Amino acid sequence: MTGRPRTGPHRSSLARKIVVLTTAVAALAVALTGLIAWQTAAHGAEQRERDQLTRQATVLSRLPAVSEALFTGAQVLAGPNEVQLAVVAADGTVTGTAGPAVDRRSRAALLAGDPVSTTGILGGQEVLLVGQPGVRGGAVVLTEPYAVVTENTNQIRRNVIAPLVFGMLGAALAGALLARRIARPLVTAAQIAHRLADGERGVPAPVDGPRETADIGRALNVLDEALAHSENRQREFLLSVSHDLRTPLTALQGYAEALADGLIEPERVPEVGSILADETRRLDRFLGDLLDLARLEADDFRLDVAPADLRALVSEAAAFWTGLCARHGVDLRLERPEGPVVVATDAFRVRQLIDGLVQNALRVTPEGTPLVLAVRPAAAGGGAELQVRDGGPGLTDDDVRVAFDHGALHERYRDTRPVGSGLGLAIAHRLTGRLGAGIRVEGHGPEGGACFTVTLPSAPAA
Repeated sequence: MTGRPRTGPHRSSLARKIVVLTTAVAALAVALTGLIAWQTAAHGAEQRERDQLTRQATVLSRLPAVSEALFTGAQVLAGPNEVQLAVVAADGTVTGTAGPAVDRRSRAALLAGDPVSTTGILGGQEVLLVGQPGVRGGAVVLTEPYAVVTENTNQIRRNVIAPLVFGMLGAALAGALLARRIARPLVTAAQIAHRLADGERGVPAPVDGPRETADIGRALNVLDEALAHSENRQREFLLSVSHDLRTPLTALQGYAEALADGLIEPERVPEVGSILADETRRLDRFLGDLLDLARLEADDFRLDVAPADLRALVSEAAAFWTGLCARHGVDLRLERPEGPVVVATDAFRVRQLIDGLVQNALRVTPEGTPLVLAVRPAAAGGGAELQVRDGGPGLTDDDVRVAFDHGALHERYRDTRPVGSGLGLAIAHRLTGRLGAGIRVEGHGPEGGACFTVTLPSAPAA
């Protein structure tokens, strides 16, 4: 089977969108993490160097002979980071290679017994400056070029870049795997939907996986069953329609050929003409029912809603049908209240509904039995009820379940009861829906036959 051509603008797939979205989220997270790491790297490197200088200065400040020990071990303490030393004497004199970096404020703080951690300028370059008061007065000052902090910061930042890049790549990969997992059941559901649209039936959809995808699978399975059921019904309906059309057409064709061949005696011509007219009217009635049903299915079906007195409407219908019922030996009875029964509805369509139900009932009502047309206010909630009851054979419980299906009762009783086109009750059911009303059927009413009840609301739903 050839699939239907896919039309419409090209759209990117859900999987691709998920990958792009997860990658974008990962990139944003990496960017924020990198920005924070970039800033904290400098602060962390500087703080580490200050802590190291502070520990060294603290050790030196506790020596009994501060100045002699400092100058004796100055070269050793300097080490690879170019640490410079200075001693602040109790009288404020500053000696040592780091002396030029000690400003007046730092010296005053140290002499007052407060530690110092700041920056300064030594030899034209910025340096970290840390000072600790001595245990016997004076203070020790250590400096370190700020370039050491910058170098350590750059090293930390270089070490951070690789994990961030790998993290983003990992997030993109995880997004791709996630997208594939999420999109797979949706792609499967779309493929099944296309197969159903192409006319294939009995296509099972998986109902495992997450709840949402399982719901989609169950919905597709229900749709598959509904489509199969509807198409079977349509097929049966078309077969029934073709059968009903073939019978009068065969009669018309046979008599027409007999007339054309001169096989009909002159005295039988009026009889044959009457038969042809009857079959033609039967075809016309059947095609009229088909058109009515098609109009009811249309979206632009029009209703002219206005206040209508159902008591008067039912009385008019009874006056019309009384003569027809009398010719069939059927007693048409009218049940109505004393006062008017007014609802907002389309009076023309309600009369069409009444006529259809009465015609259906008259067809199966035996001679000498009643046919009742009744109207009364609804028991609760406003509105009104119309009833058509007959004294015919009635309906079984199984008949009641399919009474409003296209041609269902027609197919069952075409050989045992008088039947029409098989569309009358389907039209009545659809028409009540259009009116915002409801219709129900009882297999055996008070007169012994079927009882159809239409409940009309006080006003149709908007």
